[in-house]
Amino acid sequence: MRVGIIGIGNMGLAMALNLRERGIALTVRDLRSGPETIAHTAGAVIAASPAALAESVDVVITVVGTGEETREVLLGADGVATIDGNGRAVLICSTIAPDDVAHCAEHLSRAGWKTLDAPISGGPARARAGSMSMMLGGDPALITALEPLLALLAEPRFVIGPHAGDGAKAKLVNNLLAAIHLTAAGEAFALAEQLGLNPKTVLDVVCASSGQSWMAADRIPRALDGDFAPRAHTRILTKDIGLALDCARAVDQAATLGVAAQTILQRTCNLGWAEEDDAAVLKACRPGST
Repeated sequence: MRVGIIGIGNMGLAMALNLRERGIALTVRDLRSGPETIAHTAGAVIAASPAALAESVDVVITVVGTGEETREVLLGADGVATIDGNGRAVLICSTIAPDDVAHCAEHLSRAGWKTLDAPISGGPARARAGSMSMMLGGDPALITALEPLLALLAEPRFVIGPHAGDGAKAKLVNNLLAAIHLTAAGEAFALAEQLGLNPKTVLDVVCASSGQSWMAADRIPRALDGDFAPRAHTRILTKDIGLALDCARAVDQAATLGVAAQTILQRTCNLGWAEEDDAAVLKACRPGST
């Protein structure tokens, strides 16, 4: 099976290196030469455009940052849909609005492509190991056909529903919680510091007690070490919670904690930390940051 990945940032590059290590023939496309060079060194072919990539592979995976970027690489003037899919598959792994996934799937279908909604979670280290989680929305027969590839990319995998957009909905519910947990952890550990406690000791307590969360355990250790190198950019989680709140408003569901988390994440971006790891919320929660 020949696979192409469009968008080799933190997650996409990790996925690319994982697939190359497992012997998958891989083509990549990114706007930046740096990640492309890394992938090429690992044995990947570099495509000149999304359309050129689509011509040479059996499965296209998109891992770009936004809905707009996803539409551009799939449906734009030099996008995947300009090439006859002839029954081949596109995996949309980006976290985007469910309506954007459905829109792309409809237009790709007209060009002969089958779409699997397949957002991912877990961070670059798990993507590199093939142990990230994946939420699947799409035709069960397509999921079955792609199972050998999906098994290389992600474990666990969750079949959410039969429609493109179902996976995106589940991912946004997850990221709503992730944003709430992270911003709550930021406030809690800023408080621990203000109380004169050793925050690393408090982290040990929290991780062994009722206040534990995956986000705190993953992000707070490096925040306390002053390590804000981006594994997951603050601007990305800020974008994601905005999409989750859009979904909540569309079905008239209150999301009071989500709005509060969005405020903290947006403040973190406004303070100049949009391109840092989202663990930077701790800095935004410390006194004097505003």
